[in-house]
Amino acid sequence: MLEYKGIKEINGPLIVIEGIKDVGYGEMVDVISQDGRRRSGKVIDISEKLAVVQVFEGTDGLIPKDTKVRFRGKTLRIPVSEEMRGRIFNGIGEPIDGGPPVTPEEYLDINGLPLNPVSRAYPRDYIQTGISAIDGNMTLIRGQKLPIFSGDGLPHNEIAAQIARQAKISEEENAEFSIVFAAMGIKHDTATFFKQSFQESGALKNVIMFLNLADDPVIERIVTPRCALTAAEYLAFKKDMHILVIMIDMTNYCEALREMSSRRGEVPARKGYPGYMYSDLATIYERAGRIIGKRGSITQIPILTMPNDDITNPVPDLTGYITEGQIVLSRDLYNKGIYPPINILPSLSRLMKDGIGKGRTREDHPNLSAQLYAAYAHSQEVRNLASVIGEEELNETERLYLKFGEEFERKFINQGMNEERTMEETLNLGWEVLSILPRSELYRLTEAELNKYYKKELVKDEHISNQE
Repeated sequence: MLEYKGIKEINGPLIVIEGIKDVGYGEMVDVISQDGRRRSGKVIDISEKLAVVQVFEGTDGLIPKDTKVRFRGKTLRIPVSEEMRGRIFNGIGEPIDGGPPVTPEEYLDINGLPLNPVSRAYPRDYIQTGISAIDGNMTLIRGQKLPIFSGDGLPHNEIAAQIARQAKISEEENAEFSIVFAAMGIKHDTATFFKQSFQESGALKNVIMFLNLADDPVIERIVTPRCALTAAEYLAFKKDMHILVIMIDMTNYCEALREMSSRRGEVPARKGYPGYMYSDLATIYERAGRIIGKRGSITQIPILTMPNDDITNPVPDLTGYITEGQIVLSRDLYNKGIYPPINILPSLSRLMKDGIGKGRTREDHPNLSAQLYAAYAHSQEVRNLASVIGEEELNETERLYLKFGEEFERKFINQGMNEERTMEETLNLGWEVLSILPRSELYRLTEAELNKYYKKELVKDEHISNQE
């Protein structure tokens, strides 16, 4: 190890060391204060004579001339093993649940290894979340990255916890399924909510939690998702498991990137975020997927809050370019008391079409999903029309569309925070609300599907009600 005494400059969590040699980018560092206290750091910038180091625990109390810096000669690695399931770690992979240290089977670099695109297998099998709006209309596929776009005050924490508790794959493979949960910059009460939710439901034994709290060092926030994904890659590609990684809140991660970029004096891009944020996010999101010849998979659900509900903000904007779809939460639905307030119109899953249908979910699923989307979109148009001309001026079919929109929100989208629906229940519920509409309006469904699933008695009752 190379050790230097004295540092040139301290700037927030950054220190500058001069006169260095044989130091590499990303190398881990021990920063030793005058009282012997040791802190960890990472080289984030390097030139011929200078190195800039981010100190994880902060630089409070450091005296430049008395501080020692020891370069370890290796990047940040964390110990990984199957024993991590059921454990809670801080943002840099250290246990914080009172249990013993993990007995490592391997030490892995948190940056992962580049994955050859040619070796990627196309995602095809679905993951059931137990939430109808997701399973029915934007089905999550193993190996996919499907973000949730939320806003301040919306129940994304509750949705994240519900997905972590309920998510499952086929019964034969469910023993090989685990959750990796990474939280960045969350409050203490939110962390307590997640821990209690998993403990009380019994899901914690199958979850690996990485928690970076709001008062933890900012630099740790940048490391947290990489530690989580390193554990996921080990279980997926070395232990042949199927891993669902839930990351919340990616906006906090990006704000940490912005703060560190500002400290380094870099030229800012949109909204002050660094110009390299797209490629930085890609190094996280692109670690999802499947590999040809490997049984395991990594699926990601990144959750982010949109400042001022602005979907054009750089964080959701760049995330949408990299990922395969998005789930968008609606403040209007939330104000109506609908949970989860998922707006299916701007939401989509680009890989859904290849993971549903006959032999996977049910043969009517693709056309049913398309018909639900089309009918709900038309119901919104009718709702806008009614607000202008009045409901009494609508014709009979338009009134049925208005009724369908209300029932779709109240019965299909709306469900309890602890209510888990099977895929079969979700599809049957979709047919139930669709049967409010006349058969002639269901143009995206085949005759065979209508003959088998269309609930004629509901339409008959509706016509009688309208005539009365």
